[in-house]
Amino acid sequence: MKTIVIGLGNPILTDDGVGVKVAYEVKKALNFQSPISNLHITEASAGGLRLMEMMVGYDRAILVDAFTNGRNQPGRIQRLTLEDLRAVSPTQHSASAHDTTLVTALETGKKLGLHLPDEVIIYAIDVENVIDFSEEPTTAVAEAIPEVVTAVLNEIGGSYDLSGNNSPLPVFCGIEP
Repeated sequence: MKTIVIGLGNPILTDDGVGVKVAYEVKKALNFQSPISNLHITEASAGGLRLMEMMVGYDRAILVDAFTNGRNQPGRIQRLTLEDLRAVSPTQHSASAHDTTLVTALETGKKLGLHLPDEVIIYAIDVENVIDFSEEPTTAVAEAIPEVVTAVLNEIGGSYDLSGNNSPLPVFCGIEP
């Protein structure tokens, strides 16, 4: 299964960069010295159609992003699916491609016949500060990063032989996806 992991956010806007930090830590944990043909880990500051374009050609996408709705519990981690996003952000009609939701962008891409992931997993981390310039997240968000890294590693662990001996990765902790 060809998988892409995308850490989303702006790494210089305090907590907004949490997705980018998680992607970096996942790469570090996997000790990428040589590429794994079915796994790509990257970072992006994109949404909507641009994010959908990044997922073309993959069977599964794991996204990590900051989440804010005005009622946040900083550091709380949510594992969401596209169905969960539909419930939070129903399909919208938009006059501009720049503000298309991810759900709408993926539906459009599939209608156009693009090979897009059948499985999209989103790790959303409740954040506290996405306004101030800083490369360091707030304490609660920083403390959530190792747990999200572990969850992402567990998501990909059963699908890849990273050890060279045809055995799956060990479970890094008891987090169930």
